[in-house]
Amino acid sequence: MKKGLFITFEGADGCGKTTQLNLLAEYLKKQGYDVVVTREPGAKGLGEKIREILLNYDGVVSDRCEAFLFLADRAQNIDVIVNPAVSEGKIVLCDRHIDSTVAYQGYGRGQDIERINSLNNIATNGRKPDLTFVFDIDVETSQKRVGSNKDRMERAGIDFHNRVRNGYLELAKNEPERIRVIDATKSIEDIQFEVRNILDLILST
Repeated sequence: MKKGLFITFEGADGCGKTTQLNLLAEYLKKQGYDVVVTREPGAKGLGEKIREILLNYDGVVSDRCEAFLFLADRAQNIDVIVNPAVSEGKIVLCDRHIDSTVAYQGYGRGQDIERINSLNNIATNGRKPDLTFVFDIDVETSQKRVGSNKDRMERAGIDFHNRVRNGYLELAKNEPERIRVIDATKSIEDIQFEVRNILDLILST
């Protein structure tokens, strides 16, 4: 049985991470790997209900409530989707995970990062991704790509999103072995080539 892997895709909305995830999934399937695609928030099942609240609820959502909703979705995703698939030798590709909560709720909202790390550890039962791609892009470009039809998180403002971007880059500095920063201003093809090269090296060891 092939070794299972848990790979996460991170970055600002509009950075192209979902496109790159889907392209990589197709590539891996052609190589004969069993691939599972999931996302946070919104993993299949219960997570879809939580995602609807997080992105589209019109009322006031406190910062702590927002963080706990993300964490609840994460626990469900890890226990029901990620861990079983990895244990069966599958490669799990996840659109957003623990680093999003640190970047958005920690750096972006100003919540205590050490506490968020502790809560993430509880939600995941200590599991971290084997590899994380952060697709880095300046805020102005990412906002243009998103367009005018923005969800609640996307409407948070330029200063907020600059703090989020800086948070991702700080995380990458702290964990260079796990987190690989990709220049998301390049072409889709060039980005995918870089992503595949990084993963191919890992799969060959």
